Amino acid sequence: MKLEGNWSYPTSVRFGTGRIKELAEACKAAGISKPLLVTDRGLAGMDITKNALDILENAGLGRAIFSEVDPNPNETNLEAGIKVFNDGGHDGVVAFGGGSGLDLGKLIAFMAGQTRPVWDFEDIGDWWTRADASKIAPNVAVPTTAGTGSEMGRAGVLTNSRTHVKKIIFHPKVLPSVVICDPELTVGMPKAITAGTGMDAFAHCLEAYSSPFYHPMSQGIALEGLRLVKENLPRVYRNADDLEARAHMMSAAAMGAVAFQKGLGAIHALSHPVGAVYNTHHGTTNAVVMPAVLKLNRPEIEDRIAAAAAYLGIAGGFDGFFDYVMSLRAELGIPDRLGDMGVGTDRIDEMVEMALEDPSAGGNPVKLTVANTKALFEACI
Repeated sequence: MKLEGNWSYPTSVRFGTGRIKELAEACKAAGISKPLLVTDRGLAGMDITKNALDILENAGLGRAIFSEVDPNPNETNLEAGIKVFNDGGHDGVVAFGGGSGLDLGKLIAFMAGQTRPVWDFEDIGDWWTRADASKIAPNVAVPTTAGTGSEMGRAGVLTNSRTHVKKIIFHPKVLPSVVICDPELTVGMPKAITAGTGMDAFAHCLEAYSSPFYHPMSQGIALEGLRLVKENLPRVYRNADDLEARAHMMSAAAMGAVAFQKGLGAIHALSHPVGAVYNTHHGTTNAVVMPAVLKLNRPEIEDRIAAAAAYLGIAGGFDGFFDYVMSLRAELGIPDRLGDMGVGTDRIDEMVEMALEDPSAGGNPVKLTVANTKALFEACI
């Protein structure tokens, strides 16, 4: 089976090895004639980024890049990117990279023409209607990791640098006009990033599958996403050049992002404040807190997880699934505790408050309280 296709789910996706060569054509299809490529500092000088810029330049679309993007992007990064976008007379964005580059790129395209502050468009109720939709520039998304699935989303995560709280900024037109998923772009990822981003995709699928809300389409997508991660993440961790496994992981990442419209839960509610306060890698943080959250949620999800375990070929029901998660973490070199990532106990109360306010908290199968959330943090640290 050739792992290539053109999808419209939920946007136009060009999936397959080597399809980065279609970047200029994708920009033109999105109505972009002068794109700004937005990526993070680490990717800015890499060959895959230079190649993308070459493709744009050779097609007469210019060669402009903004890379002042922190691992957990904030409003300062956003303001700097908007200035470059507007000063350069750009009419669209190529969001290129992992979750940070994709999120900030999408938000630059969203906010470059707005007059209200970005926090006015937090994903609360109908706040998105405050935006002037006619001033939102199009974006083309090119993921270079297989984890966040931000290329499939209508929102971006932005950290408030003053309060250290992560906010989800939403508008339907933030959804990329065209996505290029080229598994070759993920080959150069360090093993730790391959592991962390892969576990991010797994966490998205797991929490969406476990969510108590009714959305059978997303639940089915989440279950198949779990299978793809189970069968392919160890393969890419062992062999970075396994393009077939890379392709399946890129699909799983996209599927996780589509699925979690059903809901996320305590894994993300904990991970967001930890990342905002201690600047930890998001996917790795998800993997570290996952076992404690599974234990908390067991009374509500035991039967559902047993069904997933059977589908995945894991014996032993919930216990077998839990043991699988622990062995997968060990195989991928995931730290045992948040303390191993530099997270201390001095700000637990602050992070508990942030976790309970996080939008993901409302999707947890067991209602989060001050007491059980604090216990989760203490167990993880």
